[in-house]
Amino acid sequence: MEDPELLGFEHMGLDPRLLQAVTDLGWSRPTLIQEKAIPLALEGKDLLARARTGSGKTAAYAIPMLQLLLHRKAIGPAVEQAVRGLVLVPTKDLARQAQSMIQQLAAYCARDIRVANVSAAEDSASQRAVLMEKPDIVVGTPSRILNHLQQDNLKLRDSLELLVVDEADLLFSFGFEEELKSLLCHLPRIYQAFLMSATFNEDVQALKELVLHNPVTLKLQESQLPGPDQLQQFQVVCETEEDKFLLLYALLKLSLIRGKSLLFVNTLERSYRLRLFLEQFSIPACVLNGELPLRSRCHIISQFNQGLYDCVIATDAEVLGPPVKGKGKQRGKGPKGERASDPEAGVARGIDFHHVCAVLNFDLPPTPEAYIHRAGRTARANNPGIVLTFVLPTEQSHLGKIEELLSGENGAPALLPYQFRMEEIEGFRYRCRDAMRSVTKQAIREARLKEIKEELLHSEKLKTYFEDNPRDLQLLRHDLPLHPAVVKPHLGNVPDYLVPPALRGLVRPHKKRKKPLSAKKAKKVKTQNPLRSFKHRGEKRRAEPS
Repeated sequence: MEDPELLGFEHMGLDPRLLQAVTDLGWSRPTLIQEKAIPLALEGKDLLARARTGSGKTAAYAIPMLQLLLHRKAIGPAVEQAVRGLVLVPTKDLARQAQSMIQQLAAYCARDIRVANVSAAEDSASQRAVLMEKPDIVVGTPSRILNHLQQDNLKLRDSLELLVVDEADLLFSFGFEEELKSLLCHLPRIYQAFLMSATFNEDVQALKELVLHNPVTLKLQESQLPGPDQLQQFQVVCETEEDKFLLLYALLKLSLIRGKSLLFVNTLERSYRLRLFLEQFSIPACVLNGELPLRSRCHIISQFNQGLYDCVIATDAEVLGPPVKGKGKQRGKGPKGERASDPEAGVARGIDFHHVCAVLNFDLPPTPEAYIHRAGRTARANNPGIVLTFVLPTEQSHLGKIEELLSGENGAPALLPYQFRMEEIEGFRYRCRDAMRSVTKQAIREARLKEIKEELLHSEKLKTYFEDNPRDLQLLRHDLPLHPAVVKPHLGNVPDYLVPPALRGLVRPHKKRKKPLSAKKAKKVKTQNPLRSFKHRGEKRRAEPS
């Protein structure tokens, strides 16, 4: 029996068109953040809301924004069409995702509410044309919004009524402080504002002073991650770097971790090192990072969500640089000279990966907050999930900070020891060493360059072709072998004698990816006489010795 105190969508006074869209999305009841935030927003209050990743924050601001705009158009006096809602997000990927969610909620009122995403810098000309039509809601990163304001493509001073800052704790970390301050000078003095964040830190407090007016603070009494019944969190101590690679090989090659998984590393160089290592054993994986074009990143996420890939290697938002205060020019720089060519691309925060069974922290997250946002990619929407963190002995003190943040009031450890006996997989160590030796710095550089060239080709030169031939786009794969390193074919197979006896009942050997048939071969198979084929197989079977 449902709790009578719970406030349903139908009790919030929403437009019937919004209720129908919510029903189509399969939402039977609001999440905690939606239940608390939507009524307050509809009363016209400014909101500062903290809720964990995957808790429905996007809908928590999108639903009241759409409701207020629809109500104004239905009840208020007829006024000139203008931009009345602005959504600021730290990355292009999040902008695309926010736009998609708002459009889904506005599916039955698309004629009354138009939404535009202006986060992609390469589409400036088309964005100018879209903004001339004055959409009701504009979504974008602070730098792109400011650019359009300065070019007079976008005017908000006399029309803006609603401002949303999503993932507020990331904006300053991405170096948007100066852009945001300049952008606020183009806004009217009075507007309603929502700040949505997964954590409250100094940057959020600074934004609160800049943006909000007498806000209601929603600091929901919920853990930052789902409970142990839904999310299992483990740590495994690896004595050496080689042990990390060995353990990962065993987990993936022997299918001890099943389903879709995300592998997080701290630098782009590490992501390609890991991909080339797995490639030695015929374990397909994609790398998702800011060097790739936006179209390619979105395509990878889409195909991962559709189940075409089981493993994605990602660098999180921290790779794009430590918090830089007022130094927008430094945005995009990372440690040891690492540089993401697209500083507005982040993976660990907000991006909605569907049905992720496991998150593997191959590299320990740089901050406790980064751990929370990585772990938030799994165990979403009441689905179970596992987080496994690889830890070196020298990283134990840093792990302690993460555990301190995660431990509950009773002080119980959140990260349980992963019961795995490394001596059981010692027979694979020589294979692991061979593969690691093959992945040289030169091979990593060549792999990065090769993939960027191929993705640019797919993203730009073939854009028109794929628009006319959408089926061919589905054939594009992002986990194809790069092969800059020497690949030894025998490593792709696992002999039975190497599988530990304790694991033989559990192991499901990693399936080799099937290569698509060429048109000529497909035609030959299709036209082949099935009876002749059956007879041939029978003759072959009789010829075999008993």
